[in-house]
Amino acid sequence: MREGLKFFMPLAAVFMMAACGDDTNGVDPQPDPQPEPPVVSAAHAVAVMDITTENGAPIKGKEKEDYVNCTITVDHPDDQWDYTGTGRIRGRGNSTWEWYDKKPYRIKLDEKASIVGLAAEKDWVLLANFRDPTHMMNTFVFELGHVMGMPYTNHSRYMEVTLNGEYIGLYQLTEQIEQGKNRVAVDDVEGVLIALDVDDGPEHSSSKDNFWSEIYQMPVCVKFPEDIDVTGIKKDFAQLESAILSIRKSKGNAAAIKAGMDKVRELLDVQSFIDFLIIQELVYNVELAAPRSMYMHKDKGGKWVMGPLWDFDAGFDFDWGTMTDGHHFFEDYREYVLGPDPIHHAGSYWVPEFFTDMFRSDEFCEEFIARWEEISPLIMTEVWANTEKYINAAENAMVRNSQRWPIYFPSDNWPQEEINFATEIANMYSWLSYRVSHLTPIFNRYVQLD
Repeated sequence: MREGLKFFMPLAAVFMMAACGDDTNGVDPQPDPQPEPPVVSAAHAVAVMDITTENGAPIKGKEKEDYVNCTITVDHPDDQWDYTGTGRIRGRGNSTWEWYDKKPYRIKLDEKASIVGLAAEKDWVLLANFRDPTHMMNTFVFELGHVMGMPYTNHSRYMEVTLNGEYIGLYQLTEQIEQGKNRVAVDDVEGVLIALDVDDGPEHSSSKDNFWSEIYQMPVCVKFPEDIDVTGIKKDFAQLESAILSIRKSKGNAAAIKAGMDKVRELLDVQSFIDFLIIQELVYNVELAAPRSMYMHKDKGGKWVMGPLWDFDAGFDFDWGTMTDGHHFFEDYREYVLGPDPIHHAGSYWVPEFFTDMFRSDEFCEEFIARWEEISPLIMTEVWANTEKYINAAENAMVRNSQRWPIYFPSDNWPQEEINFATEIANMYSWLSYRVSHLTPIFNRYVQLD
């Protein structure tokens, strides 16, 4: 088995950020000491994936009709995880497919199979992570989801991929979000999986599986079941929306707010909702405002549950002004999605009130704060340490990827400054470390909101 190399974080970004003040308490937070580089296991090692399409056919699009037949071979440092099989491949994604030369892909195997130690299924995703200069944004959130116990959280495996004999870079292999025994395991008949996603909104599709939610007017796409009359799901979701709205309509009446929260608890797994919002704010995922890629599921006879988690390369203080380049992150750890006052939308974005109305309840706020106090000490120790295992193993692959797909800071100057992945990972570490400290007093104020 190949061994991962030790990865040493540059500290320049840490020292640079020390000059930034924290306006919540007048004292700069200090990043936690970085842990020693961990030992790399087989799950974190980088494999080599070779994809050969039938007759060398190009992959031209991301629709179902664009699938092309292919053979897939995986050579893993642990020989037990080697794989050879056949299937089909097409493009995937929205902006990531349209804007960037390094393309993401979706694979559908002819037969269910376990790939690099993950549970057997047919459908897999290869994320290009071209917008993410660290390659670790989704992985960090997945690791956080696992530590927090978020249901059906995806896993990460890293591959250096060759397509029809051409090296196309470092990719993140992960599960396709779908209903299934080894995926979102809701009931085959009465289970529901939806995405709140403006890119799947009714105006973008003639599919009867898409609709606007009745009360908060959010774009809903029913991922499972497929090709059904969504009237029942729409009505069921409206009941949850109505319960949440009743908290706002209570106009501060404590008894009415309590009754509203009790009704919400009958319909929603509030713990998953709190965990979900903590994650969105922690990584400053502005996609919550659209919303995009916000999944929910509901099992037979059960409650609505948030998740799976998905798509975080627009977080971490992404500069949308660099959308076509897409590599400017970590500028300021003091920006918000929910903000210091979610009720009055004091963050940088107007988040649908579906996600903010419960902050009118002191009971909800106290649970939110208690959960943050429980999980925040683990973020830069356990979660980052788990993420760093992938970083250690992928160091050489990241260098090769950057040679294949060099990326630059947005600049009018020439020559432009090329982005260094090691520096960006150090910036990510610093940004997260500062942000954990910064958010604690922000969250503690939530019980004081009117």
